[in-house]
Amino acid sequence: MSAVSETPAQPPARASRAAVVVGGGIGGLTAAVALHQRGWHVTVLERAASLAPVGSAISLAPNSLRALDVIGAGDEVRDLAAWQGDGGLRTPGGRWLSRTSAAEAEARFGGPLVLLHRATLVATLTARLPPDAVRTGTPAALADPGAAGRPARVSIPGGELEADLVVAADGIHSATRRTLFPGHPGPVYSGFTTWRIVLPLPGTEFASHETWGRGRIWGSHPLKDGRVYAYAAATAPAGERAADERAELLRRYGDWHRPVPEILAAVRPEDVLRHDVHHLAPPLPAFHRGRVALVGDAAHAMPPSLGQGGNQAIEDAIVLAHHHADLPAYSAARLPRTTAVARKAVRTARLTMTAHPVAVALRDTAITALSAAAPALLLRGFDGIADWRPPQPPYAAVEAGRTR
Repeated sequence: MSAVSETPAQPPARASRAAVVVGGGIGGLTAAVALHQRGWHVTVLERAASLAPVGSAISLAPNSLRALDVIGAGDEVRDLAAWQGDGGLRTPGGRWLSRTSAAEAEARFGGPLVLLHRATLVATLTARLPPDAVRTGTPAALADPGAAGRPARVSIPGGELEADLVVAADGIHSATRRTLFPGHPGPVYSGFTTWRIVLPLPGTEFASHETWGRGRIWGSHPLKDGRVYAYAAATAPAGERAADERAELLRRYGDWHRPVPEILAAVRPEDVLRHDVHHLAPPLPAFHRGRVALVGDAAHAMPPSLGQGGNQAIEDAIVLAHHHADLPAYSAARLPRTTAVARKAVRTARLTMTAHPVAVALRDTAITALSAAAPALLLRGFDGIADWRPPQPPYAAVEAGRTR
């Protein structure tokens, strides 16, 4: 008998603990797996025709890897990681402002910093769900958040689903968030736009890096299979688009240090993804209402300047599963932490996207001097973030005889 009932047809009796997850991204899938492993009947509703993510990579820090340990996926992701190694921060001319060491990061935070394709992580999570748990091509809308003694209801084409818990993982422009908190102003433009590229680039060797210019940044990261993940960001008016985004990247970054020119030479216009960056400026008053809990960008969208958006979504999912019977405790556990991380991401974005030449010169000089005096400067910026540990140890990696 199904644990989730559909209306208007006469519904069967529902089994206890039925969860509906709205959104099949990384946060939603992690929550689905964590709840499934706790005995919940889980249904994931994804608007898109498939779960295949738009081509890009994701960086996972030790905090999210430890969260994945709770569902037994941490070591698998570590082993599948396309990249983990040294890198650093550079100027457009190629000078290193600061260097980072993978060994130092692992020693400081108790685990590695890794990079892998989003599709790899999505496949890893989906494999831990029952085959019929995910419904693609299924737009969903919250009809009733529910309350004590009354299930929540989610509208889908042709009827409704009832559930004891709805996990809203429907992204930065979350319709669920607007329904729960209609007085919140919603996301605001962060002041810059981003481009992302994943492409094969055999025979080109380079150290992973992020490069800061005047109101512009670029990142290049080699992947294990010979592909390269590259991203760029630049201050720009909201909604601005170029007829040819490859040509736009050449105009902005074509004279930067190698391997930027080699990457741009190999890019086709259709390889380039461009998105404006938005974030939630004032935090939400809570991450739940009734029987509904928000996770990921729906709850706390932030600029990508710390690489923590996906990491915080994974944390949310694991903590939500831990507090599934007490959603106020989930809000209490996650709201202060994600608010602090989001505010730090906004401050970091302002620093990286500084455009005034005097401010840029002062910034680069300070970073160089501080890095010389304290080589772990960049890593120190993740203190209190990457060293987070999930509730309820021991973790899967510990049980397997490893410590993290």
